[in-house]
Amino acid sequence: MNKLTLTISCPDQIGLVAAVSNFLAKHQISIIEANHHTDGETKWFFMRHEIIFDPTVTTKDKLQNDFNAIATQYDMNWTLADNAVKNRVVLMASKESHCITDILHRWHENELNCEIVAVIANHKEMEKYAQWYQLPFHHIDFKADKTSAFSQMEQFVSDYEADTIVLARFMQILPDTLCQKFAHQVINIHHSFLPSFVGAKPYHQAYERGVKLIGATCHYVTADLDAGPIIEQEISRISHSDSVQDMVRKGKECEKQALARGLRYHLEHRVMVKGNKTVVFAD
Repeated sequence: MNKLTLTISCPDQIGLVAAVSNFLAKHQISIIEANHHTDGETKWFFMRHEIIFDPTVTTKDKLQNDFNAIATQYDMNWTLADNAVKNRVVLMASKESHCITDILHRWHENELNCEIVAVIANHKEMEKYAQWYQLPFHHIDFKADKTSAFSQMEQFVSDYEADTIVLARFMQILPDTLCQKFAHQVINIHHSFLPSFVGAKPYHQAYERGVKLIGATCHYVTADLDAGPIIEQEISRISHSDSVQDMVRKGKECEKQALARGLRYHLEHRVMVKGNKTVVFAD
């Protein structure tokens, strides 16, 4: 369908939307979904348009080249993504299987517009899920030498030419160097409603605190543990009658929902990062 997604972030300025609209009209481009937002405090502007172009009038390459003049004038950070080109995704997991199996199932049912190219895990039990979906599987032992293990991981990501890395309950802390190299490409699910109850056993922490809401947070990984830009969150109400086991069970459902939505928003270029915050143009 020659569908593209145009994303823009830049200082807010008068005439900005008009300039983009006039450019699209000049190239006979139809807008099928439009989103704008201006942060009231930072005065930073965000835009996401899904557009369709006529290949007899123009091409993606020509659009990119022609748009450069406007982008320079308004000091834009921008991308023009071809919706037909699927994001290449590597899934990483540890022993917990609920998140990775949920993502694999949604992908198999065409709910996620991507190409899952491999599964990497530090527990061999995960191989059976990769085999079920006929995906390459790689086991990496992180117990003996973490430096070597992360080097292997980095090599696999490079070999598969991955665009996105999903930590589906991977439970390993990425080195700062990898966080910087793959900035805004590594998506994590934290089994807590961040910023509350960071680190290990958050449901046990929540139980001891007597909270009435638990949740899960999907976020981009940064060098600051569990403190990256938040993409999506999900919550579940609990009561005094819920045990730790009940909270873990309900929490797993939150984790699956938050990770699936967060990954889909990322794949559809709906997430825009500014500093340590995100603007998410959810559908």
